[in-house]
Amino acid sequence: MDRRTFLMLTSLATAASAMTPAVLRAQGVNEVRIGYQKTGLLVIARQRGVLEKRLGSEGPQIKWVEFTSGPPLLEAISNGSLDFGAVGDSPPIFAQAANANIVYAASSPISNGQGILVSQGSSIKAISDLRGKRVGFTKGSSANNVVLLTLEKAGLTYADITPVYLTPPDAGPAFANGSIDAWAVWDPYFAIGETKQNARILINAHEVGKTNAFFIANRDFANKRPGQLSDIIAGLATAAEWAESHRGDVAKSLHEITGVPLDIQTVAANRATFAIGPVTEEVIQTQQRVADGFQKLGLIPRQIKVRDIVWRAPQT
Repeated sequence: MDRRTFLMLTSLATAASAMTPAVLRAQGVNEVRIGYQKTGLLVIARQRGVLEKRLGSEGPQIKWVEFTSGPPLLEAISNGSLDFGAVGDSPPIFAQAANANIVYAASSPISNGQGILVSQGSSIKAISDLRGKRVGFTKGSSANNVVLLTLEKAGLTYADITPVYLTPPDAGPAFANGSIDAWAVWDPYFAIGETKQNARILINAHEVGKTNAFFIANRDFANKRPGQLSDIIAGLATAAEWAESHRGDVAKSLHEITGVPLDIQTVAANRATFAIGPVTEEVIQTQQRVADGFQKLGLIPRQIKVRDIVWRAPQT
């Protein structure tokens, strides 16, 4: 399914949905709760009011909730505290393995903006030098997968490093004071490490494998309010088209919403990929390989099938 067909189907689903604003208000459904992080398409959508406009003045209110990483965001979606959010490739795998109440609603390729940092004076010059080193990252995050892909590229295993599980706000100081030897993370933290801590990029994620980001919905929300979910996806597609050609404005929006300095968000915005599309067969297969890798290492307790939780917009 190409992007045009994807958008057409989401629009048809929206038009065909019986869950009109009046019906939703009558049922007390007057809010959509969206989780976002400090960068990405959802921040742009929030700043520009794209989803509020798309859902209309008579539609539900949008409640925005900020998170520092994907795993807690997905936990909130699963338990019903949130309806929708954006994360990297790994959090949905860990969540599905834990029987989370989630579905993949859409996807986005990641080409830049995440990888592994080391200090300028570090003895780590090549990825093979990670052997025996302390590598900090958030367990179950997209950075977790970047570490695995990087080790595989160098012929190393997970046992060859000492993983130090830290959230980005904790990993930053640990990296600065030398408590960890390398830091795997995503923008804007990746850019913070480069610009404020004078870190050196050991590897960019795109150098070691394909990575994707995902837009995830609570399963009950997706099943009961498919029209609204389709509207959200269509609204984000509009925001993505604008963002691709307005990088300077994107950086300002990211700065204003998150409080991260403008120079850092400019770095992040200039290398970001702003796109949203269907969860294609290729994306499913790529994600399945990630899941299989985690299961093989015992990082998730059981084998999962990614396609089992891929949501499809209703067709008319």
